[in-house]
Formats: sequence, C-alpha cells, structure tokens
Amino acid sequence: LDPFACAGTLVIAGFFFARPLWNRNIFTMADFYRQTYGPAAELTGGLIQVPSYFAWIALQYSALAGLLELYFGIPFSTGVLLVAVLTLAYTLIGGMWSVTLTDSFQIVVAITGLVILTSATLSDPLLGNGNPFVGFSVLFEKLGAEHPDHLRLWPDYATAGTTRAYVTAVLSVLAAWATGLFGNIPGQDLQQRVFAAKNANTASRACILAGVLYLAFGCLPLILGFASLVTHPGGDLEPVAFLANTYLSPAMLVVFVLAVVSMIISTATSAVLAPATILGHNLLARISFFKKSKPLVRNRLSVVLVSLGGISVAMLGESLMGLLDIALSIQLSALFVPVICGIYGRPKNQACCVLAMLFGFTAWSGTYANEVFSPAYPQFLLNMQCIPSDFYGVTASIFGYGLGSWISQSTPPKSFPPALSDKIVPR
Repeated sequence: LDPFACAGTLVIAGFFFARPLWNRNIFTMADFYRQTYGPAAELTGGLIQVPSYFAWIALQYSALAGLLELYFGIPFSTGVLLVAVLTLAYTLIGGMWSVTLTDSFQIVVAITGLVILTSATLSDPLLGNGNPFVGFSVLFEKLGAEHPDHLRLWPDYATAGTTRAYVTAVLSVLAAWATGLFGNIPGQDLQQRVFAAKNANTASRACILAGVLYLAFGCLPLILGFASLVTHPGGDLEPVAFLANTYLSPAMLVVFVLAVVSMIISTATSAVLAPATILGHNLLARISFFKKSKPLVRNRLSVVLVSLGGISVAMLGESLMGLLDIALSIQLSALFVPVICGIYGRPKNQACCVLAMLFGFTAWSGTYANEVFSPAYPQFLLNMQCIPSDFYGVTASIFGYGLGSWISQSTPPKSFPPALSDKIVPR
C-alpha cells in the first residue's frame, strides 16, 4: 500500500485528474459534486468525506504520540492530546501556509534524517561493513535467503494451504492496490494542493514529480524495516525507532526525531485542514446561524471540530495501517465513482451521484463491520467473506450510479454555483 500504491496515486492524479479539476476553479471536492451534479450531491459527499478523515488524522496523532511515549515516557493518551493541541494551533495560525510553505522546509529535514539513518544502518558490519551501497546488495541477498516471504509480491498457494485461503490472499492484495491507487483520488488533502497551483500544467507536473519523489524516498523506511530483520531480528521496539537508537549518535538522534516530528506534523496539518475546509465551506454554510459569519470564523471552528473527531478515533487504539485503510477505503467505495464519472463520463443528475455515494458507503460499512466482528454464518455466506469490503463498496457504488441514471431521466441545470456562501474569485 505504501509507498508504491500511494506514489502511484500521485502519478495517476497528475496524468488524469489534476488538469480537469484545476480548470473547474473550485475550492473543495464538495464544490465539484455541486458543480457537476447539484447541491444534494455536495451535501451527501461532504457528510461522508469529513468523517472519513478522522481515521487519517488519528493515524498522525497516534504515530507521534507513540514517538513521545517511546522517547519521553509520556502516556499514549496524553501524547495524543498534546499532539492534537500542537497541530490545532499550527493549523489555526498558519492555515494553508502551514500545509504548503512549511512543507518545503519540513520535508527537507525529514528526508535528511531518513537518509542519514539508512546510510548508517546499511553500513552495519552484518551488511555493508562501512559501505552502504554494498550493504544494500547484501541486505536483499540475505532477505531472499532468510525471509523470502517479505519479498514476495504475489501470494503463494503452497503457503496459503487451501484454495479459499489463497483466493482470500489474492483478493486482499488486489484490494490493497485498488485502495492505495484510487482511494485518495477524491481526497481533499491531495486535491487542495491541485487547486492551489498557479495553473493546470503546474498542478499536473507537480503531482507526477511528487509521485516519483515519494516512491524514491518512501522506500527508505521500507529498507530500514527489512534491515532490522537481518541485523536485529529480536528487537522489541518499532524497527525504525530501534535502528535510530542503535546507530545514531545522541546529536544525530535529535536530528532524526525532529525529522520524524516534522514529517508527522506536516501531514497532520494537511489532514486536519482538508475536511475542515469542506465542513466550513460546504456544510456549516448551509446553517442559517453560520451563514452570516465570516468564512474564516467558520473554517477555524471547523478545524477544532475535525481535531476533536481525530482525537476520538485515536483513543480507540486501532493500528496505524488499519486507520490508513479505513480512510482510503471509505473514499474509494463512496466517492471515486462519482468523481471519475463526473470528469470522464456524462453526469446524469443528482440521483446518480447521491445513490452511488450512499450505496457504496453502506455496502462498505456493512461488509467491513462483518470483517471486524466475524459473526457465525452458514458456510456459503462465510465463503463470501473472502471478498474484501472495498470490492463490495465499489460494486455497489457503480450499481447506485446506474440505478440513479435509470430511475431519473431529468437533466440537471447546466451549472450550479461553486458554493453556497463564498464566491470564487476567477483566476
């Protein structure tokens, strides 16, 4: 899922989505639903998309809280609150600048820390013995000999044991790729960067370049995880943290911790601002009490509300990869079909979009709950559990879009205002 599929998302967005979305002159993805389908689609999409980000925000809070617990002994729940307050202040003061301008500095610090740690790890006597390039080659030789399963890109039937287990493994791999590649295409955190670009070409090229760089540097934590299997197979800590404690001097360890903190804070501010923009711009503006308030006031209130949602999910203690999968799966199941049909298809009406969203979200939610709680079912129903919830969600979304086209033949108005309250200034 990460970094390969997530890097692929950026490249796909650059080639197929950045230009048409930038040319619409919109602020949010909910604006896209309104402009393409109508206000009911805007409302439905916003109500689904805002809560979907709580899991993504919780992932950032949990990751940094875990770091605080590891290095400073701060309890996890207290760490989550501290991280949330820091991110909240950061976002309220900086707004979009806290996502764009400071990213340029933070990503340099983060990459520097990862490069230093990777070089030190690959120079271990068990790997490169002082030469990181030799260490890279030796690492994969030893992985192939000692841990071949970690290098396998496709499930092995012999390892699975049964046909059902093998089919389940194959479908899980396909679902992970589908979720990673397409789940964030409707994402506000990705598209807000597209909307902020100076022109459509810049938006497209930036996405493609970002995808290439993401793949290059995103492989570093993966290499570190592999290296920990060879050099310290019995380590109790998280692999990257363990290697940092082992190979870095106290001064360099400080640089590395700052790098990781910078990376997480940068991602967290983006994750908070994305749904907060939709909440303030497309949802709260519908309420008469908020309609009279200034957009900045609504947006800042939205940042607070979204942060509270992220804290609530973080306290549940879900695994980090589980939170990432939830966030992307909701958007893939409920929102991807209306986006791709709205850009490359012939949008019919609001019913198409609304039914696609509701059917996709309902199907995903039901099957995901079934995966989590695993109730006792007859055998023929148990066989259906091998199909990941993402597939049910996307299939239901496609069905909902087609059903909406069939039951309502009326054509929507040619265009809708981009938003209910805030006039878009032409570029």
